[in-house]
Amino acid sequence: MEFKKRNLFGSIGIYLRGIAMGAADVVPGVSGGTIAFISGIYEELLNTIKAFNWSNIKQIKSNGLISFWKRVNGNFIVALFAGIGTSILSLASLISGILEEEGQTSQKIALWSFFFGLIIASVIYIAKQVKGWTYKEFLGLILGGAVAYYITIASVAENSDGMLFLFFAGALAISAMILPGISGSFILVLLGAYQPVIGMVKSAVLALKAGELMGLLALGIPIGVFAAGCLTGLLSFSRLLSWLFKKQENITLATLTGFMVGSLNKIWPWKEVLDTRTNSDGIIIPTVTSNISPSSFELMYGMDSYLFSAVGFSVIGFIVVFGLEFLGNKFKNEQ
Repeated sequence: MEFKKRNLFGSIGIYLRGIAMGAADVVPGVSGGTIAFISGIYEELLNTIKAFNWSNIKQIKSNGLISFWKRVNGNFIVALFAGIGTSILSLASLISGILEEEGQTSQKIALWSFFFGLIIASVIYIAKQVKGWTYKEFLGLILGGAVAYYITIASVAENSDGMLFLFFAGALAISAMILPGISGSFILVLLGAYQPVIGMVKSAVLALKAGELMGLLALGIPIGVFAAGCLTGLLSFSRLLSWLFKKQENITLATLTGFMVGSLNKIWPWKEVLDTRTNSDGIIIPTVTSNISPSSFELMYGMDSYLFSAVGFSVIGFIVVFGLEFLGNKFKNEQ
């Protein structure tokens, strides 16, 4: 398959989209696949991942590495994953800290409101891509919404950091991450793996900054196992999605729209905490929550609901989507 040829400016654009995807992937409830879709690189991403197959690998010996690099769209995938990695390493501590720490209510509401606006705009954007709505598309919309909603209300499992568990958690999470509307981070939360994985990333960053080579090597094994699971899930699930887009594009788009509508339940900014647990780090983690209105939030907790700032951040998120769409349209015909 022939991929687009990009100059340096085009590669920088891919890197920036990777940063946006990485930021979304860190937050439980938001999918990096959504960012890829609205920024115009989703199908290229699926086709690029699909290109990493045994047939292309076997041709390295006869055609050389340069030919292989072109066949797998190497410049694209390196720029994109460099952006994702940069974002995760730089934002993991910040975003997870906002979501985990007690207090910081205004920051939590602002963060969830931003992503709520982003998802609303994404629903509108993807729904517009459906070329004609029939009963099949509406059925896909309803089914996708129901599945996503069920995921958002599922019970959170206890933490686990066993190697086999980390492998399968990585495979499931990465599959969700490339699916618009379903958050890989939230899948990790449901599996009880979010804290261990984020904790490993934060510890690895601290060890790297401190120059603690032994600590970094010790973390390398579980991180490597998780990464292997991610790679396995990525290579297999991307093929299924690529096939669905090729054979049933309209129904697939409608189902993805439903996924995002259903996921809105998770990222509603105002919640009543019904049940909690304490993780291994002594942090209290909400396990069961219920969405409430801003006014009910004020009455229940005796604090400001930050409604006006929430609306403002939602509008910013809404605008960001169409800014990404503009970038996608600007660069989609690059040669």
